Amino acid sequence: MPLELLLQVTPEMAVNNHLIKEQVAKLIRVAVGDIKHISILKRSIDARQKAIKINLKVAIYFQEDDFIEEKIQLPDYKNVANSPEVIVVGAGPAGLFAALQLIEMGIKPIVVERGKDVRGRRRDLKAINLDHIVNEDSNYCFGEGGAGTYSDGKLYTRSKKRGDVTRILELLVGFGASDDILIEAHPHIGTNKLPKIIQDIREKIIEMGGLVLFETRLTDILINNNEVQGIITQSGDTLLSNKIILATGHSARDIFELLDRKKVFIEAKPFALGVRAEHPQSLIDSIQYSCDYRGEHLPPAPYSIVKQVGGRGMYSFCMCPGGVIAPCATSPGEVVTNGWSPSKRDQATANSGIVIELKLEDFAPYSKFGALAGLEFQKSIEQKAWHLAGETQKVPAQRMVDFTKNQVSSEIPKTSYVPGTTSVEMGAVFPGFLSQILREGFSEFGKSMKGYLTNEAILHAPESRTSSPVRIPRDSISLEHLQIKGLYPCGEGAGYAGGIISAAIDGEKCAIKVFESLNL
Repeated sequence: MPLELLLQVTPEMAVNNHLIKEQVAKLIRVAVGDIKHISILKRSIDARQKAIKINLKVAIYFQEDDFIEEKIQLPDYKNVANSPEVIVVGAGPAGLFAALQLIEMGIKPIVVERGKDVRGRRRDLKAINLDHIVNEDSNYCFGEGGAGTYSDGKLYTRSKKRGDVTRILELLVGFGASDDILIEAHPHIGTNKLPKIIQDIREKIIEMGGLVLFETRLTDILINNNEVQGIITQSGDTLLSNKIILATGHSARDIFELLDRKKVFIEAKPFALGVRAEHPQSLIDSIQYSCDYRGEHLPPAPYSIVKQVGGRGMYSFCMCPGGVIAPCATSPGEVVTNGWSPSKRDQATANSGIVIELKLEDFAPYSKFGALAGLEFQKSIEQKAWHLAGETQKVPAQRMVDFTKNQVSSEIPKTSYVPGTTSVEMGAVFPGFLSQILREGFSEFGKSMKGYLTNEAILHAPESRTSSPVRIPRDSISLEHLQIKGLYPCGEGAGYAGGIISAAIDGEKCAIKVFESLNL
């Protein structure tokens, strides 16, 4: 059995296996030659002191035969071409991992995805960035892999009680992700690498007899006596199954509206909304690492900050070191921002959503929409931003200090947001109470992170798709919808996940419940 040890080393030592071995030998008082192998089990950065350290958890082997390098293997998937069929709506992480789990248990998934495959999506992303054209079915939110494919691939989750995080990470490694994601405290794949992994998952589903249907948008769910019978697609085709996993994501507004029209029980859910703030990465590095120059052995610094302002939480969300801001509208006539980073996180800027917790009472002006009140509140801000920015995919923008002083920025420097910016007083985008909380909150942020509150930082509005504004209630045991038998609301769109890992875990859980209900 290996000896496990926790140690702190310098960033320079952390990338040199021989130096790590020397440090370990010194700590446990053995000769360097007595140590045959060291495996790094966990790695994180401790930047609380001026002298930055890397925390390592290592396994130490003293016998050559004790160490066996095990390559992550995929499960032994069986061919399910002639097996019972289950419809999976949505090919984001919840839908794809549900499909894989179904195959593992001998069930054939029919995955229907309104958007295009990862390659086809690229043309539509180019169109929204350069030509300001929004394809309602293919964009940063819709298409193979869902919102995560082209928006970073961050894998950190606090939802460890929800399921087996390690299993999801190992599956991603099995499909081509770097095994570094198994040891990093905040694992990350990167927008440039995730599409190939998603494509390989899809090819495995098809290889094992499953179906993946792109550009196939659900337009109706067939329900008889409160039990699902199948779905109808935009082409008029009918797909039959009495088990449907609904994993359509937090931006599938047409699905929420469909359920509401059919009087399927849904409910408004609080979410968070705000702006996306962009700083020079070098400035964030200097704040977080207390140094003038980061050096080659430290990654671009992230930050995480939470404050209570006006009785509400204001916090950083989906922080992207060395990343860029992207246009994430899903319909014409709206502006939405999000952020992503490539695997090397080597862009010159850092960005993060800075958002405020909303309450159900904030949606009171839209109460006539019932369960869709939060969705309509969200829409109204995105549409207002579109009008203020000249009815294009340009984004309302303001320098951070100018915003806190209620003054329009005389000019906005070029930011990473490719469609461009329009100088706007941000208070015109948001209801008054939100603007006031944001102004006070940025002042508080500046006290905690000296240098954060600066006119070098540019605010882009809005950051509005943090989570679903609707919950599709389900039974806590069976995971079926409370009203409709055979319907399994799943992932972010149903209000039961937040991010790639938790959505994937939820997809697997729903697939397992489907299997149990089939009594195979």
